[in-house]
Amino acid sequence: MLWQPTQVALPVSGTTEAFPVRRVYCVGRNYLDHIREMREGDERDDPFFFQKPADAVVPDGSGVPYPPMTGDLHFEGELVVAIGAPAFAVRPEQAADHVYGYAAGIDLTRRDRQRECRDRAHPWEAGKSFDHSAPCGPILPGLRPPAGELRLSVNGEPRQHTDLGLMIWNVEEIISHLSHSYRLMPGDLIYTGTPAGVAAVNPGDRIQVEITGLPTLTVTIVEGEDLASQRTA
Repeated sequence: MLWQPTQVALPVSGTTEAFPVRRVYCVGRNYLDHIREMREGDERDDPFFFQKPADAVVPDGSGVPYPPMTGDLHFEGELVVAIGAPAFAVRPEQAADHVYGYAAGIDLTRRDRQRECRDRAHPWEAGKSFDHSAPCGPILPGLRPPAGELRLSVNGEPRQHTDLGLMIWNVEEIISHLSHSYRLMPGDLIYTGTPAGVAAVNPGDRIQVEITGLPTLTVTIVEGEDLASQRTA
């Protein structure tokens, strides 16, 4: 008998339903202040896109194991869009019709591995697409993107704060652009980019993301298997 993978799904706020995850798309370079803090590329460059595996998604309240092969694990708080209807080559003014809802998310990043990939002109998978790297809160159904603020704190201390209106590309433009490269389908998640303030976290740190009008996302970094084995060796 062949092994059957478990379907990753997120809770839908206010219901007993779940949102099965199909694909995870992420937007890079979508806030000017983050481009400047990372000192990467021309501020006039378009944002670009990368993917994480669907089983990298972990829900609110999870313990996230500190990943192997890094000593520099960073948080990136983000607004997440959940796609609810097929979208292919849609115009920005049509994009909202294909949305199921929105959530708070974290793009966890092995920053040291990401920099190595950049310096060697390699793909970003080693820095971005590892296990448990895409925490996401409950999805709040709704076609229109929330207006307001994103705040991320670590152990209660503010680390990131922005107005969602400062995104270089707004939600409708992101959906439109992606839909010209991929056929977006129900179950797809789009992480829309992070503002300035990213920094390293360690086992024991509690990360919380709050976005105006959306359910809060809280996860705790716990020791991974590699760290636990080093302590007992």
